[in-house]
This record gives sequence, structure tokens and C-alpha cells, in this order.
Amino acid sequence: MDREKILSLLTALSQGKATTSEVYEELKELPFKDLQFARLDSHRALRQGAPEVIYCPGKTVEQIITIARQLKNGHKIVVGTRADEQVAKTVEECMPDSKYYPQAKMLIWGELPESPGDGPRVGIISAGTADGPVAEEAYLYLAASAVATERISDVGVAGLHRLLDVLSVLRRCDVLIVIAGMDGVLPSVVGGLVEAPVIAVPTSVGYGASFEGLSALLTMLNSCAAGLTVVNIDNGFGAAAAAFRVLSAMKAARHTSSLPVK
Repeated sequence: MDREKILSLLTALSQGKATTSEVYEELKELPFKDLQFARLDSHRALRQGAPEVIYCPGKTVEQIITIARQLKNGHKIVVGTRADEQVAKTVEECMPDSKYYPQAKMLIWGELPESPGDGPRVGIISAGTADGPVAEEAYLYLAASAVATERISDVGVAGLHRLLDVLSVLRRCDVLIVIAGMDGVLPSVVGGLVEAPVIAVPTSVGYGASFEGLSALLTMLNSCAAGLTVVNIDNGFGAAAAAFRVLSAMKAARHTSSLPVK
């Protein structure tokens, strides 16, 4: 149940277009819906402003479809992460309003909203082209949340001049998500060059001694760039969700500072 749904119900009630009983029927499932195999949080979008998310691994296709249909009743957009192609194919056959993004392994039900052109921006910077799937996951979740993004790829520290060439773009972003595998150094470099908060994402890209992203994770956790935030390996969604919360906090702070002092 998102903000628009609640407001439309209350407006319909105040205008006499819906009865108290009809509105009650819509609201009675709050704050969660018990499906036996899952308890759906109907209030997450209302509390946090971001789309609800279905983590697909470990769920049957039937469970994913049931959850998505329930969430679609009260949300304009629903996101599913880490869905493999076979699962996505079955979901798309049963739910024509779904779309699969194979690089990110993400399912989205509903149309991606337009992000405001004059709103805050999140920079998504990846060290190498091989980090693309993680960057795409971060991008799509922010797009579903109506957040504008700047995407820059293949600017790893092995060719530092490539990063310096886009420094002006980085500095106009409000939050930066920096994605890197192998040595995982890029977030530390970016963190020392910009004022905005930096969220680092280690990826499992790399040869044997990278230990499927553990080496990059430890590098980022031990960064000498003060204030660097680190999420889990390959967790583009987690980084995007963190960036969204930072932007929400910034918005709330601006609103509070603009209130008249009594």
C-alpha cells in the first residue's frame, strides 16, 4: 500500500465515491498480508517511499507470482531480484505486466516512473565492464524508485586518467555508488575526491586470489577514505536502497530547515 493508494482511497471516501465499508475492505490487510508461506509487508512503501522487493531465489515460481499479484493490488510497481531466466520466462507468461532484465536478473511489474529532471542524482560508477550486472541491478532499483542516475563504467584505477576525465560528473552527484571487483580500490580513490557520500560495492569479478569478491570486500572495509560505506558482495540492490535512504534523509533535513522558527 503506497502513498498514492492511501490518498486515493481517502479522497474517494471524502467525495462520496466510496463507502466506509469499501475503504475498510481495502485497508483491512494492513500492515501485512499472511499468505501462510509469506507475510507480505503492505506498509513498506508507505513507511519508506521505496518499492517493495521480492527476493526470488529459494521461492517457487508459484510463490513469486502469488506474492507479486498481492503486492500489485496496492503498489504501482513491484521489483523482484536475482530471478533466473527460466523463472522469469514462466512469470512473464503468467503476468504480462512483468518485464525481465536479464543482465541484472531483475523482474519488474509495472512501468518504470520518470525521475524528476531537477531532483537529486545518484552516480553509479563501475571499475570494469564485467561489473555491469551489479551496476544494472543498482540502476534499475533506483529507476523503479524514480531517482535520477549518472552511469559511468570502466574507470578502474588501472587507468586512473579515465576516472579523472569524469570527475566533474562525479562531483555533481548527491550520492555515489562505486562498484569494483579484483583489487577493489576504486571506492577509496573516489572517496578521497568527492564530498558526496560514497557507497562501495565489492563484486565477485576477479581471478583465484580474489576469492569471489572477498578480497575486494576486505579492501573496501579497510579503506583509508573516511566515511566510506560498504555493502555485501555483488549487492547492487543493497547499495541502491542505501542511496535511496540517504536521499530521503537529505530531503527530510532540507524540509526541516525550511520550516519557520517559532
